[in-house]
Amino acid sequence: MNIQPYPSVTGVILAGGQARRMGGEDKGLLHYQHKPMVSYAIEAMRPQVDTLIINANRNIDQYQMFGYPVVSDSIEGFHGPLAGMLTAMENTDSDYILTAPCDSPSITPNLRQRMMETLLLSHSEVAVASDGDRMQPVFCLIPCRLKQDLKHFLQQGERKIDRWLAQYKLAEVDFSDQLHTFINCNHPEDLQQINPIKAPLPMIGFSAFSGTGKTTLLTQLLPKLTQRGIRVAVIKHAHHNFDIDKPGKDSYEIREAGAQQMLIASAKMMALIEKNSGDDKDPNLAELLPRLDHSQLDLILVEGFKHEVFPKIELHRPSLGKPLLFKDDPYIIAIASDSQLAETATIDRLDLNDIDAIADYIELFMNTGTA
Repeated sequence: MNIQPYPSVTGVILAGGQARRMGGEDKGLLHYQHKPMVSYAIEAMRPQVDTLIINANRNIDQYQMFGYPVVSDSIEGFHGPLAGMLTAMENTDSDYILTAPCDSPSITPNLRQRMMETLLLSHSEVAVASDGDRMQPVFCLIPCRLKQDLKHFLQQGERKIDRWLAQYKLAEVDFSDQLHTFINCNHPEDLQQINPIKAPLPMIGFSAFSGTGKTTLLTQLLPKLTQRGIRVAVIKHAHHNFDIDKPGKDSYEIREAGAQQMLIASAKMMALIEKNSGDDKDPNLAELLPRLDHSQLDLILVEGFKHEVFPKIELHRPSLGKPLLFKDDPYIIAIASDSQLAETATIDRLDLNDIDAIADYIELFMNTGTA
């Protein structure tokens, strides 16, 4: 009887980026709570994998001091995480690589187990971690047999990880119960401590899984707040590529011709369309808040950005079968649900269908800083 052994896995810590938002510093070697950030990833990954390697393109001698093989991108130039993944495949005999970034200090200890089980049970080709809302593609389980496919993809000038993954049957692995895994340090201030965002005005967010009704609630809540004389701005996180402009419009044509910023204005409305840097990094609230005209506002509401540290109301519908988020996020101050939840006795509870009561709660938060 031929028994197939359990697939072998090499862990790969991705530390080969340019870290533009960290001022070009080598993130893996920067200290977070008195230790280099890469050391947290090593401690979390090493017990889970058969072998471990570090992908780095700078400070090779310093990374080698951690005692694991260090490999630099085989394709010249900084081509993002895909180049690191390819290099890892070229330097291992394992069946799979399991990747994680160097700047996430709280990687779950069951990353490999859950990723591999989901991959095998779903008969998929690649497993990608998900926070329950969207994929986290730098947390990936990839078969090394795709090495030549990935090399060809990069040689064509491609570098977007989402585009490469879309070619395969993907298993999205749910880690919504362990959101701490995806907290990372992207800016110098993140290294001091994970502290709440300092907003210039009262700011409160709505945290929920996709399909819970965040946008629906906002469209019902905003008229109530406006009637109370509260001037509100909304910051919304978009999970996918989007464009508020349309082909054929003058503003679209000007932007596509090369304008980095396009400001279009009329007597009733103004819009600034600005291209991001193209590094596929999500924006953060600290970067977005200064773009608002605070003199015209009393309150900022936020849809999404659930990994960031600021006060939030969790929206929860038990019928969706999703776990509660407040257990992993101490900055969730209340739960709005359409059902009674026994496990939420220690936190403020709101009726998701009582818009007036939610407006009351937010107004109390504005006036006191708590609710």
